[in-house]
Amino acid sequence: MATQELAAAEPIIVERRGGVGVVTFNNPARHNAMSLDMWLGAAKAIATFADDDAVRCVVFTGAGDKAFVAGADISKFENERASVEHIEVYNDAVSAYHDTVQNLAKPTIARIDGYCIGGGLAIALDCDIRIASDDSRFAVPAAKLGIGYGFDGVRRLYDIVGPQFVAEIFYTARQFDAEEARIMGLVNRVVPKAELDDTVWPMAERIAGNAPLSIAAVKHSLIELAKPQKDWDLAAVDRAVSKCFGSADYTEGRTAFMEKRKPNFTGT
Repeated sequence: MATQELAAAEPIIVERRGGVGVVTFNNPARHNAMSLDMWLGAAKAIATFADDDAVRCVVFTGAGDKAFVAGADISKFENERASVEHIEVYNDAVSAYHDTVQNLAKPTIARIDGYCIGGGLAIALDCDIRIASDDSRFAVPAAKLGIGYGFDGVRRLYDIVGPQFVAEIFYTARQFDAEEARIMGLVNRVVPKAELDDTVWPMAERIAGNAPLSIAAVKHSLIELAKPQKDWDLAAVDRAVSKCFGSADYTEGRTAFMEKRKPNFTGT
């Protein structure tokens, strides 16, 4: 598959593979543990994809084959989280990253290969779809480190796996294997390590080939459903749905179906 590289600035690698944007967390020596620069760089990359109509799906992955993201880079704490002021800057960057991904009006896939721990699990949970290799490992080790976990993070996990598994994940702080993660609903599916790319990339390409406005309308609903009901903007969802029916893509989809050919959607 041809890859058009948009940027290769460390520690985040940003690429475009056809209609699929790719964000790679690139700190393999530390299992892709996140530094302040990585949080900032990833948020910037995602914002770039948000404004690029040619990108119709975004895949998040980790460099190497040992980890997706193994939490925060503790080796950076002395400089990045040494004072109240530094901690505030760091936390603001983490929050901005999550807000950017959660409000991205495009489908997102987490390609999980190896460790997905702590903040790495939070990154994966931001994504719409999570595909894991069979040797992946998952954990939130906050209770082993004396770390307090905020309400928004707990609620996001609660919404995905339910109260009983939230309790087990946080209370035990142990690592769960990929099959346990699948049973809990942490991931959509688990595949043999050798088949991970053959699962993720065709899925991303299939999504990128579908009607962007139709997908955006569903994504609008998913974004609203993640909020408290009192904050839902159903008018925005209705506008996104109506935009589909007034689009050239709606005509193209019907025509292609009647002509028994693959549709060519343009997002207009």
